[in-house]
Amino acid sequence: MSTDGFLLPLRLFVGFRQLIDGVHAELAREGHPDVRPLHGFVFQAIGRDGTTAVELGRRLGVSKQAAGKTIDNLERLGYVERATDPYDARRKLVRLTDRGREVLIRSAQIFDELRAEWAAQIGADRLRQLEADLVTVTGAEAFRLDVPGWFG
Repeated sequence: MSTDGFLLPLRLFVGFRQLIDGVHAELAREGHPDVRPLHGFVFQAIGRDGTTAVELGRRLGVSKQAAGKTIDNLERLGYVERATDPYDARRKLVRLTDRGREVLIRSAQIFDELRAEWAAQIGADRLRQLEADLVTVTGAEAFRLDVPGWFG
């Protein structure tokens, strides 16, 4: 096995891609063929209480216009809805619909299933050690919502 430095990010990306592709293949089989990897970040950034398009763009590291296009698409697909902020009638909130929450919950379950498959392949102890080693080298923050903006 090569120890060339450039292979490390590629291997990490391939693992990431396999997990993400696995989740989306299963979601498609379960009736969500239009959900894309970006949407998971969007659903997380919207959160339980909803958010505005401006705040969503900030959290994702994208423009308000890009956030607005994504919201429009997800609203058309039935995963989010726009509503008036109960505390400020001038603001529009974006909230997950039941369908959006269902995808978020099911995605987490599928990730657990895929993790179990990895554990079966390399052993549960080795997988836990791999995860611990990744925390050591990357820090404790596991989830960055600004990934979409970074890729753009």
